[in-house]
Amino acid sequence: MRLVEALRASSLSRIAFVGAGGKTTALFALARQLANPVICLNTAHLAVEQAELADQHFVVIDGSAIESIFRSLPPGVTLFTGSADSRGRLMGLDVATAEIIKTYADEMQLPVLVEADGSRMLPLKAPSAHEPPIPPWVNQVVVVAGLSALGKPLNGEWVYQPEIFAQLSGAQPGEPILTFHLIAALMHPQGGLKNIPPGARKAVLANQLDACTVSENELYRVLPELTREFGIVLAGSVQERAEEQVRWRCEPVGGVVLAAGGSKRMGTTKQLLPWRGKPLVRHVAEKALATGLNPVVVVTGAAAEEVKNALAGLAVEIVHNAGWETGQASSIRAGVQALKDRCGAAVFLLSDMPQIPVNLIKAEFEIHQREAAAIIIPRVNGQRTNPVLFDQTTFVDLLALEGETGGRALFDRYPLRWLDWADDQGLLDVDTPEDYEILTGDSNLEDGYGT
Repeated sequence: MRLVEALRASSLSRIAFVGAGGKTTALFALARQLANPVICLNTAHLAVEQAELADQHFVVIDGSAIESIFRSLPPGVTLFTGSADSRGRLMGLDVATAEIIKTYADEMQLPVLVEADGSRMLPLKAPSAHEPPIPPWVNQVVVVAGLSALGKPLNGEWVYQPEIFAQLSGAQPGEPILTFHLIAALMHPQGGLKNIPPGARKAVLANQLDACTVSENELYRVLPELTREFGIVLAGSVQERAEEQVRWRCEPVGGVVLAAGGSKRMGTTKQLLPWRGKPLVRHVAEKALATGLNPVVVVTGAAAEEVKNALAGLAVEIVHNAGWETGQASSIRAGVQALKDRCGAAVFLLSDMPQIPVNLIKAEFEIHQREAAAIIIPRVNGQRTNPVLFDQTTFVDLLALEGETGGRALFDRYPLRWLDWADDQGLLDVDTPEDYEILTGDSNLEDGYGT
């Protein structure tokens, strides 16, 4: 996928790039993908030749000329920098000048991208005492790390300020840099997390995947650890063509178990019906947890206390929908509201489908990690089924649903990504007494945890 989708960037983005291993290339690659005009500026040193990546470059001596530049701003990518020093580097702008540029960009609703670190074009770096100079108004920080340094010795050939990197990562000078060293440095308060403004979204871009000696499977196994501190973790190569720059994206994906209904067709609260020693809703919540959905929100309505008691001891969040009788849309809104600021996507599970295969949900995860898919829908023998994954881009529309309207109302508004699943075992929807009889009477049905 492209950087602009992977980072969820827009005209309201004020993004600072820090770290090493391709951050300037990433900055200008993103600038080309945003709707222009796009404003770029530097608060750290920038090589003179790198300014050629912009369509127009203005050297700011003082702030007096900025207004006139914006009043006749040409299309494309506009770069503002300080003047060049004797070593061929463009000086970073001071805080006040950067603020003036940002203010005019705000008035015109233009995106602002900031080169906020220097690394002398090495794959990795550790910040010194005064670094990185990130403006306080930035709303997202992308920490870039060059994967080409993995397996290489920790020295000045591969790391800018290797002595500090050794302190942050736990690696010894001269020894090979391993993935856990990189992760430790990125998650250190004086490393990748340093100087990030409060409230700014945090992302890691593990760049130079094409030059990495560690297998992709191993990287994708360990990089999710970074989501404990970073909302988005990307792996790819920004030198590739735009559609292939990001090969993998990891974000927290939440689960919403819809368990609020009154079960009119069943004649009793079906989410509490027993099966294999547990209420149906508990089976579904356990499946959601087993897949790695985090957090898992259970939306209650009818028989709320009983449903809550049925989930005792599980690491789920209970959200009560007092307006459950108005229709399913109110429960969807309650679930999205609980997740919208914490997750890149949400998987909606029905409390009356206790046999959903864990591997089916994991397959949806894998698609979401590799594609900019707005809605991922399982399909068995050409028939649409559940659970459905909704990307964060759909949340605004989900929050606008009313009455009995469900998520399928969005299917004609977004491109759909179908997930064809070969086995219909475990996809029984228990809506009626006859369905429940099928569920409880077929001893050959598996519980769906592994398939």
